Amino acid sequence: MPATISRTVLTVDGIRAPLLEAYPAGAATDEAVVFIHGNPGSSQDWVPLLERAGQLARAVAWDHPGFGQADKPPGFDYTVDGYAAHLGRCLDPLGVTKAHLVGHDFGGPWMLRWAAGHPDRFASAILINTGVLPGYRWHYLARIWRAPVLGELFQATATRPAFRLLLRHGNRPPLPRAFVDRMYDDMDAGTKHAILALYRATDDPGGEPAWMLSAALRPLDRPALVVWGRNDPYIPVEQAERQREAFPSARVVVLDRSGHRPFVDDLEGVAEPVLTFLREMTEVPARHGG
Repeated sequence: MPATISRTVLTVDGIRAPLLEAYPAGAATDEAVVFIHGNPGSSQDWVPLLERAGQLARAVAWDHPGFGQADKPPGFDYTVDGYAAHLGRCLDPLGVTKAHLVGHDFGGPWMLRWAAGHPDRFASAILINTGVLPGYRWHYLARIWRAPVLGELFQATATRPAFRLLLRHGNRPPLPRAFVDRMYDDMDAGTKHAILALYRATDDPGGEPAWMLSAALRPLDRPALVVWGRNDPYIPVEQAERQREAFPSARVVVLDRSGHRPFVDDLEGVAEPVLTFLREMTEVPARHGG
């Protein structure tokens, strides 16, 4: 049976965000599986996996500033460093001192930037179509969002039908209509501002920042699982194997029929390796962290 998810509100730095949490009876509270969504996304993206991970250990997810139903203050630091720092400040009141990080899309850079600076709290990583991306150049949508005026015009004309068509391009098979509509419903003015600010503050992520991050993470050799949808049009599947440049012992799983969001279009294909990995990480604590 899936674990029961509790739904509360997490407030950090005055920013309120929906918090989802699940855990088995008697689970340690200082060790947790931490799900980190990408762009555009929210904690709701993770519900099916969180329900299952919560059978093994404490599992948490929340909406990050500017996304989902979190507060979207214009003064937040919408940069990779800003999100990484905020992530750490969220873990503190949750009492998480050992984190198994699960990230997708921009959630990967946020969590890995935090992990590199906090190796004593970083236990393992699951990277789903994300990670340290050496040599990567921005995809076509990012180039639009980074362009002054053009980015604003693109966001202003993003109707629901146009949004559905846009996501269909990046996901084969198509994402469920309800999932796409929920994402669109979260795309208010605050989220559109967050997207433009974040991408404009982030140069091509495959340059010097990627090499520096790889250099910081590689000596740790933390356990890692890489899951990638082969049909991702935004981050090419070749990047899956390159995650071993930051995680030498990483396991790599490529899902042939998935796109950018394999946890939606192939839940079982993602859940099997993810839960196997998490079971090993949470049942044998001597193998990780520290």
